[in-house]
Amino acid sequence: MKTSAIAALATGMLAFQVMAQTPTPPVAQRIPYTVKSPHGDRVDEYYWLRDDDPKAKRPEVMAYLQAENAHTAAVMAPLAGLQQTLVAEMKARIQPDESTPPAYESGWWTWTEFAPGEDYPRYFRQRGTPERPDAKAPRELMLDVPALAKGHAFYRVGEKALSPDGRILAWAEDTNGRRIHTLRFRDLAAGRDLPDRVTGALEDIVWAADNRTLFYVKQDPVTLQSGPVYRHVLGTDASQDVKVYEEADKTLFVELKPSASRRFVIIFMRGGDMSETRAVRADRPDSPVQTILARQSGIRHGADHIGKRWIFRTAEGAPNFRLVSAPEGATEVRSAWRTLVPGRDDATLEGFALFDGAIALQERVDGERRLRLLVNGRSKPVATPAGTTVTLAAAPDARAAHVRFGLGSLVMPQATWDLHLKSGERILRKQRQVPGFDPARYATERLWAPARDGKRVPVTLAWRRDKARPDGSAPLLVYGYGAYGASSDPFFNPNRVSLLDRGFVYAIAHVRGGADLGEAWFEDGRKFNKKNSFNDFVDATDALVKAGWGAKDRVFAAGGSAGGLLMGAVANQAPERYRGMLVAVPFVDVVTTMLDESIPLTTNEYSQWGDPRQKAAYDYMLSYSPYDQLRAQAYPAMYVSTGLWDSQVQYYEPAKYVARLRALKTDRNPLLLDVDMSSGHGGASGRFSVLERTAREYAFLIDLAGLR
Repeated sequence: MKTSAIAALATGMLAFQVMAQTPTPPVAQRIPYTVKSPHGDRVDEYYWLRDDDPKAKRPEVMAYLQAENAHTAAVMAPLAGLQQTLVAEMKARIQPDESTPPAYESGWWTWTEFAPGEDYPRYFRQRGTPERPDAKAPRELMLDVPALAKGHAFYRVGEKALSPDGRILAWAEDTNGRRIHTLRFRDLAAGRDLPDRVTGALEDIVWAADNRTLFYVKQDPVTLQSGPVYRHVLGTDASQDVKVYEEADKTLFVELKPSASRRFVIIFMRGGDMSETRAVRADRPDSPVQTILARQSGIRHGADHIGKRWIFRTAEGAPNFRLVSAPEGATEVRSAWRTLVPGRDDATLEGFALFDGAIALQERVDGERRLRLLVNGRSKPVATPAGTTVTLAAAPDARAAHVRFGLGSLVMPQATWDLHLKSGERILRKQRQVPGFDPARYATERLWAPARDGKRVPVTLAWRRDKARPDGSAPLLVYGYGAYGASSDPFFNPNRVSLLDRGFVYAIAHVRGGADLGEAWFEDGRKFNKKNSFNDFVDATDALVKAGWGAKDRVFAAGGSAGGLLMGAVANQAPERYRGMLVAVPFVDVVTTMLDESIPLTTNEYSQWGDPRQKAAYDYMLSYSPYDQLRAQAYPAMYVSTGLWDSQVQYYEPAKYVARLRALKTDRNPLLLDVDMSSGHGGASGRFSVLERTAREYAFLIDLAGLR
C-alpha cells in the first residue's frame, strides 16, 4: 500500500486533475485492505487514505484531498457571486463590536469584546461586588487573543481559570484544531506571561487554594482523550508535575471542576452508563484523593459541594434524575441522603447550579426547558415566554447575587437575564443585536410528527412570514442530530436568516438519541435502538411534506458529526426523499472505527453505539454503518465537509465515504468533498473566517432549490 510506485501513480494522476481544474471528479485508487474482526473480515478499498501522522500526511493522501478540493472549487465556481453575497449578508448581521455581558467571579466582573473587523475577542475584567461592577474601577485587559492568534491559521482559547487571589490567569490554547492543548499562564498584576508551559493537556483546569498549584488532565497521546490527573506548581518544570489520579477504565472520560464552595477540586469520571465523583481538598493540594460517590453500573450522577454538604443529581431510583443532599463524611450512606427534588416521569432534571442561598434547576418538560429556584426548601418556577428556549448559565461563583439565564428561539436572538436571588428583580444584561434583522417578520412553531412505531417526534419550524407558507411550495431544510442524549434545542443563528429570506422553511427534527423528551427518548435511540433515530428523521420529513411545509422535490437535510451518521444512514435508507444534503464532519465508518481502540473516542463510545467485539453489537452496527451500506442506487446531491486535523471524527472517514459513494452511485447529482486543511472538528476558528464554508454550503442548497 505504501510502495513508491503506488504513491507516484496516485500523486501524478491527482496532480494532473488539480492543475486541470475541471468539474470531472477525482477517482481515488482502489487498494484492497482487510479489516479484521472476531466476527468476519471486511475489505476496505480506500483504507489507504488513513494517515495518523499528527504533523503531515503522505503525499498521495494530500494529492487526493487537494484534488477533491479542486473539484469542489470547480463545481462551485459558477456560484462565486452568490457565495460572496451570502458572506456579505452574514457579516452585515454581526455586530462589529459585539461583546458578552459581564459575569461575577471572586471579586471581578469578566467579559469578552470584539473590535470591529477582528476575528478574535479580547478578555477583560473589572473589580466589583457580587451585586455589580465598580464603575470607578479601571477595565483591565486579561488576554489579547488577536495578538496571540497572529501567525496561526487556527487559534482557539479553551478553558480559562483565575487563581483564587485573581493574580494569575491560566488558559488552554489549541493552535491546529486537533484539541491538543498547551496550558499557559499570565501574571495579570505584573502584565507578563510566565515561562511555565504544560503541553498535551485537556482543557479542564482548576486552581488549588494556594494560588500556585493547578490541577489538569493529561491527554492520552494516541487517543487524545483522558489520561491521568496531574498537578503543576508554578515556577517548576512540567516534567516534575505529580500524578494525582489515573483512571483504569478507558471507556470513561475524566473531567475536573472546582466545587461551588471552592473547598474541593472535583475529579469526575463519566460514561454513558455510569459516573463516579472523587475530590482533593483545595487547601491541601497534596492530600490523598477521596471517593465522594462511587460508580454503580447503570447509574449516572453529577455532584457539587456547598457549605458542609454535597449535592447529587442522580438517576439512582429516578430514571429522569432527582436531586439529593448528603452531609460531608456520609456521602455513601443512603439513609443520610435528603431528597431536595424528587424524580418525575413527566420532567427531566437536566442540571443545577449552587449558590450560597439557593439552588437553580434546569428541567425539561414535554420537550421544552424550564427553570426553577429552590430557596429554603421551597421550589419556585421562573416564568419565561412561551416558545422560547431557556438556558441556565454556569455559576462561576456561589456568592453571586444573581442567577443568570438565556432566552431565545429560532427567530429571536439570545437575551441574557440576571434574576436577583433575594429580591426577584430581573435585569436584562444583554440583548444580542443583529443588524438588519426584524424578528416580527419571522415565525416559529412546534409540531409533532407521527413515527412508524407510534411515537410522536417533536419538530421545531422557522420561516419568514411573507416568503413561505404551508402550501407545498417552499424549499424545506430538515436538521437532525440524535445522539449522546444531547437535545437539539432551537437557538437563533443569524446566518440561517439568509435561507429564510430566500423562502426556505427550516426544521429541527428532535429525533430519538437526544434527550429532548427525557432519558427514555435518549435510551430509545442508542445501541440496539439506534435505527429509531434514522426512522424518526425520515418520518418527520414525510410528515412535514404531507402538512405542506415543503415542496416534495425541494427537501434538503443537514447534520454534522453524529448527525453526519444520521445523514449517511438516511441517504442509504430513503435517498429519494431528499434533493440534497449537507453532511459535516460525518461519523460514517462506524464498524471500522469502533473496532480500533487507538482512534480517539472509540472506547469512550461503546456505551453509545455498542462494543463491536460482541457479535450482536457488531452485526447491528454493520447493518446501518453508512460506509458499509453504500450501494448502487441514486443518491441526493451531497456537500460533505471535514477538517484535516479533526480529532473527533478523523478526516479519512468522510474522504473514504465520498470515494466509495462516487464509485457506486448511479445518479449524476453533485458529490463534493470540502477539506479544511488548517482546522479540526469545529471548522475555522475566527468569527468571520467561519462564514466562508457556511456560504458555500448555503449556495449549494440555494442553487439546488432553483433560487439562485
